[in-house]
Amino acid sequence: MNLTALGKTDQGQVRSNNEDNFFLDEKLGLLVVADGMGGHASGETASKLAVNVMRDYFQGSRQVIGHYNDSYSEVTNRLNSAVHLANLAVFEAAQNSPQLKGMGTTIAAVCLNGNQLSIAHMGDSRVYLLRSGSIEQLTDDHSLVQEQVKRELITKEEAEKSEMKNILTKALGISADTKADLGELTLFDGDILLLCSDGLYNMVPDEMMLDIVSLAGNAGAACDALINTANENGGKDNITVVLGYIEKNKWYSALLKFVESFRR
Repeated sequence: MNLTALGKTDQGQVRSNNEDNFFLDEKLGLLVVADGMGGHASGETASKLAVNVMRDYFQGSRQVIGHYNDSYSEVTNRLNSAVHLANLAVFEAAQNSPQLKGMGTTIAAVCLNGNQLSIAHMGDSRVYLLRSGSIEQLTDDHSLVQEQVKRELITKEEAEKSEMKNILTKALGISADTKADLGELTLFDGDILLLCSDGLYNMVPDEMMLDIVSLAGNAGAACDALINTANENGGKDNITVVLGYIEKNKWYSALLKFVESFRR
């Protein structure tokens, strides 16, 4: 499978600075979104540090660090290692600098290997899958209201309106041993991945995101339209979106057709 990706970030209409960061590398198959927290410049520092550590890991040796989880592929274990290193980097930076104390960041990351997708996340930045006219959230928010939804204490609709929806139960950098949630998925030709911070999905409903991406002529237009819509609906937070388009390897498909012609 081939990955074509594009990402954009925007300050929004309310915040005085942008604490979101993202990274993408089509050749590595890596997409990352991070939403920092901590106030002032510390949130921006946390998200940038986390993204940079993950980038450096995948551009380097990429050896699995720590315990190897046999329930997941090697790529998923690598992605988990990258998140682990990013978590330690943010945690140690916060411990060593008084002005950065208490900083942290969400992380939503995916890595494509062939048609297999590895997922790792902490916090409430999300990974969506757009497929055949539908949209599916692949990650569960690590938030107080999501825990209440799971326990059936409140409905999903009540959670979306709750004043406590931004209270996280897990984030990168808060503890040295915080572990990411992991997942794997098989992708198909025509699938679209959407990674975003809460500044997007809190302003733009899922079905509207699906419509915007489906109607956009290209990735750039889709990113612009998503961000513009979030801003038009209030832009109450920083807005970051990364889109990844999945398609078959055209050269491989052509080769298969060529071989098949001889068999006939």
